[in-house]
Amino acid sequence: MLSRLIAIGVGLVFVLVLLVSFFSGAKAYIVDPPVKSVESRFHLEPKEVHFASDGPFGKFDREQVQRGFQVFKEVCSACHSLRLVAFRDLEGLGYNEREIKAIAKQWQIEVPDINPDTGEATTRKALPSDHFPSPYANEVAGRAANNNALPPDLSDIAKAREGGAAYVYSILTGFRDPPANLPPENRPAANLHYNPYFANLNIAMPPPLVADEQVAYADGTKATVDQMAKDVAAFLVWTAEPKLENRHRTGLATVLFLLVATLLAYLAYRNIWADMKGRKVRAIGPLDPENMAKREAASREAGITD
Repeated sequence: MLSRLIAIGVGLVFVLVLLVSFFSGAKAYIVDPPVKSVESRFHLEPKEVHFASDGPFGKFDREQVQRGFQVFKEVCSACHSLRLVAFRDLEGLGYNEREIKAIAKQWQIEVPDINPDTGEATTRKALPSDHFPSPYANEVAGRAANNNALPPDLSDIAKAREGGAAYVYSILTGFRDPPANLPPENRPAANLHYNPYFANLNIAMPPPLVADEQVAYADGTKATVDQMAKDVAAFLVWTAEPKLENRHRTGLATVLFLLVATLLAYLAYRNIWADMKGRKVRAIGPLDPENMAKREAASREAGITD
């Protein structure tokens, strides 16, 4: 009894603490409501843009992804790396072995290596088995070349940022002059650029796509800034999920299998239990009412009473 009273008392204390916390928080919210930050007032959500790889049945548009690779090669690779992607992975974009060898050999950044004769650090032409080399030797060099801002690796950028490919597309097409009502302390400082799609509004990366036809597409597609931004965003979806189409196919097959298995299980259930409907459970053996009556009659004749 005493332990029960103690438990009830402890519970009441917890409830009282929760009520005090709730009402004190509500009072603070009413008396001193939260103030929206400048970033939250001027920040914009990613633009609405659609890609062929979207949705559970999405597939990569090989031509668009190849154009996006061209934009990365000619524009983005000067500052950004793709350390999780190898040249031979380009086979998934439709390039053959000869083309991949040529791309690797002609890549403008050579691969770090060791001279087997002297043991000293050197560089060499890339091989299909190599991953895309970083434009900088290390993080220190990357920051030194970009006013202490380290360009992120783009291998998983489409999965690492909220909004995915739409975020990438919005950043690339979102550079603009800051609005007149932006407070002075939030205006871009030296070497920063206003972009409302970036979290704190000011980004160290200068606009990479500055004019139409900045890249000459081999397939004749008009290379507007908008088109180039969409294409490289589609390419970065591929770098983040090169097996996306296989995953979609596997998922679809799994769902169909589960649907068929569920249907077969239901039909088996109906087949097994169909003739059981309407049956009544009858006690047998010692619990059979007829046997119980015979047993009681025999006991009375023998003079046995409970």
